[in-house]
Amino acid sequence: MTMIHDSGLEQKFARFDDELTVSDGHVIAGYASLFGACDQGGDVVQKGAYGRSLAAMGARGHSVKMLWQHNPAEPIGVWDEVREDARGLYVKGRLLESVTRAREAAALIGAGAIDGLSIGYRTVRATKDDQGRRLLSEVELWEVSLVTFPMLPQARVSPREAAEAKGDILHDLATVFEDARRKLAAREPR
Repeated sequence: MTMIHDSGLEQKFARFDDELTVSDGHVIAGYASLFGACDQGGDVVQKGAYGRSLAAMGARGHSVKMLWQHNPAEPIGVWDEVREDARGLYVKGRLLESVTRAREAAALIGAGAIDGLSIGYRTVRATKDDQGRRLLSEVELWEVSLVTFPMLPQARVSPREAAEAKGDILHDLATVFEDARRKLAAREPR
């Protein structure tokens, strides 16, 4: 479902299905959008569609917002990483434990009650193909929300990616401790 508001901001809903998980520290990771996949509204995001928007946000020091159900009054976390790759729009972020709605979101995700992602954006450039699908070649990305009703069934947060993100943190921590152990061992008289 695409929703267009008076401001021109559009929202696309994506489905997590069984692959949405929240790891310790409420880290979520996965794809909010997949290139070349036709959503239920007949839109297809083209490779590179987010690039200009992400670069402009970075240059201004802004970030893509993590919202609850597209409500700008309810930010629930932060997206620490938002990037395009060959597959689509990859996001990795944290639900903030100090925010009531984020704790609720984590519980709902854990229970399987919430399983969707949705992007909020403004279309900059699009064309229609011979099948009537709208091909989005450039969009201005504003936010990625956790939602009840998704639009793109293939877009999901992967438990493997969330586990790998957690594993990266543990690997980095182990490296720091190993470096510290070596430095301390080098200082000790023999």
